[in-house]
Amino acid sequence: MFDMLADADTGATTAADVLASAVSERQAADAAEARLLERAAVWADLHPPESLHHAATFGVVVPGSEHEVPIAGHGCPLVAEFCIPELAAALAMSTTAGKRLIGHALELRHRLPRLWDAVHTGAVPAWRARRVAEATIHADLTPTGARYVDQMVTPYASRIGIAQLDRIIAEALHRYGTHTTATAQESEAPHDPRYVQIDPPVEPYGGTALLRGELDPADAHDLETALAAGAAALKDLGSQAPLDVRRAMALGDLARHQNSLDYDTDPDETEHARPARQVVLHVHLAAAVTGQGDIEFDRLATLETGQLQVLLDQVRSWCTTTHTTVTVQPVLDLATRIRSAGYQPSTFLRDQVIERDRTCVFPWCSRPARACQLDHIKPHDPDDPDAATESGNLACLCTFHHRLKTHGGWRYRMTAPGEYAWTSPHGHHYLRDHTGTREQPRP
Repeated sequence: MFDMLADADTGATTAADVLASAVSERQAADAAEARLLERAAVWADLHPPESLHHAATFGVVVPGSEHEVPIAGHGCPLVAEFCIPELAAALAMSTTAGKRLIGHALELRHRLPRLWDAVHTGAVPAWRARRVAEATIHADLTPTGARYVDQMVTPYASRIGIAQLDRIIAEALHRYGTHTTATAQESEAPHDPRYVQIDPPVEPYGGTALLRGELDPADAHDLETALAAGAAALKDLGSQAPLDVRRAMALGDLARHQNSLDYDTDPDETEHARPARQVVLHVHLAAAVTGQGDIEFDRLATLETGQLQVLLDQVRSWCTTTHTTVTVQPVLDLATRIRSAGYQPSTFLRDQVIERDRTCVFPWCSRPARACQLDHIKPHDPDDPDAATESGNLACLCTFHHRLKTHGGWRYRMTAPGEYAWTSPHGHHYLRDHTGTREQPRP
């Protein structure tokens, strides 16, 4: 329910009132975000590495148990890792997002103190300060380099753009280097800046993925030559796509080792020298039987990797590409209880649990189930029917949340197929199902 701002005489809402209210709400939100950063830093203070309870086991660290993790730049305090999901879940965010929040708070307080003060005086919005903190953490700047960025950015942080921020960080890297570089110099080991990173698609319905990296000059030259040749070959084959699009298509062909680009090589030799790489995509299509008995597919499909929505036409184009093998899995009844005799689930049982859960079932986690481990909700006991390896006692948990459930004091139970009730160490309750996560009132 929102309060309507009305003119005292006419009863109509005025533009000036709306603007004034919007500014007031924005200021209140900025102040709340600044306080949230401070709470995140205090939460980290309450969970230092000294809070770990290894002493209870006479100094013996149990495999998979909690340990200390660095979540901000060099010089920031370490944090006991299992405290992160507790705060994240309470704030209705994923563990990864919670780790980023706490990391930004520590980075600002310990390595960017001018910016930290500017946030709490209201001079700089918290979201802008967090963007700077993310950049300095990612760049792995030395403490001196971070102080340089803090000094250069803070006076202009309320209006600085990403490009200008990148230039300041690049100058700091040039002047002071990175913590990794400093460590390498101490050990007389050279720092290698090469990397390749592929970000998952962020747009629905088949959005593109961002590729970035640094290469050896010779490798970059060879890649540029291959992309130019591939783009030209696609044009010769009749492609009307723009040059940039054809270059992107050529890069995909290189990744798959498509023989269609090897015009100067004998086809028989190419087939043996450069076998096609196998790429596995799990695509889910909804289908229905029409009144005439035909099968009609929905126009949208779900790609398991990234839970991306793709169009049926895209799936058709993938399936009709040369050398593509399509495997159709049998339909699984997700409501049927399947049981395996021993500790390890059968392939059929594993597939059923993966299809039912789709993702890690920890609150707000979205890691694909196919990359997760299968957890016995009740520890496996061959003499206890409720603790057997069967559909009602298995759930998908990613590696970290599996460790958290085993060693971190979190408890959960299955309330219905694919529906889980979680309880945190501090007594917060969450219900997780295929629609997402909801916080539940305390009993």
